[in-house]
Amino acid sequence: MDEPIDAKFDTIHDAAVREPGTGVLRPRHAATLIIVRTDAAKPRLLMGRRAGGHAFMPDKWVFPGGRVDRGDYRAPAASELSPETVARLTHQPRHPSPAALARALALAAVRETFEETGLLLAKAAPSRPGAGPWRPFLAQGALPDLAALAFVARAITPPYRTRRFDARFFMAPAESLLSLERQPDCGELDEIAWVDFDEALALDLPNITRFVVGEIGQRLKDSSRPAPFMRFLNGARNLTYV
Repeated sequence: MDEPIDAKFDTIHDAAVREPGTGVLRPRHAATLIIVRTDAAKPRLLMGRRAGGHAFMPDKWVFPGGRVDRGDYRAPAASELSPETVARLTHQPRHPSPAALARALALAAVRETFEETGLLLAKAAPSRPGAGPWRPFLAQGALPDLAALAFVARAITPPYRTRRFDARFFMAPAESLLSLERQPDCGELDEIAWVDFDEALALDLPNITRFVVGEIGQRLKDSSRPAPFMRFLNGARNLTYV
């Protein structure tokens, strides 16, 4: 297996560090979605720049994503995750209902992508009443397309951070978007762009994002590649594969 382009997936300078003597935070479940577009000479990734006022990684370029909400456990979908994706997501779950968490993570990735970029990863489905963050899907006669998602990485924020996430990274083809046209009144990121791999690596990226960009490049060559799991154990970086 090829080595990742940068194994330093979270360095001390990437974001704010907690004050000495304060308690270590428990990581919150979160999900990120990498949408890959292949309709040009080079593959392109959807990325966005975080606002300068953010307390966590301001001005950095990232993939859309965020923490799991309660509603993600109950949201409807037009299709479900593949058995292989569920199996990878439920590896070392430490959760009373790992399958339910896996589905909620996938839905969180789709929802956060819509909220941050205005793009719907969805397919046509019977209309039904709904409210909250899923209303834009339902209003267009569409529901999240979970079958389009592949699980590609997991990373737990180091214990020295002021905010911590147990993040799962998903990948999906741009063809699974309802449209390449963004929905109005959406977009929490300062700027949105489709960038090829060279352009992505030239941006101001957190190290974890830089790591995942390299991983996606390798996964496009070998879709069977196991997913890296990045975390800290006994004060040291630990990289294994699922």
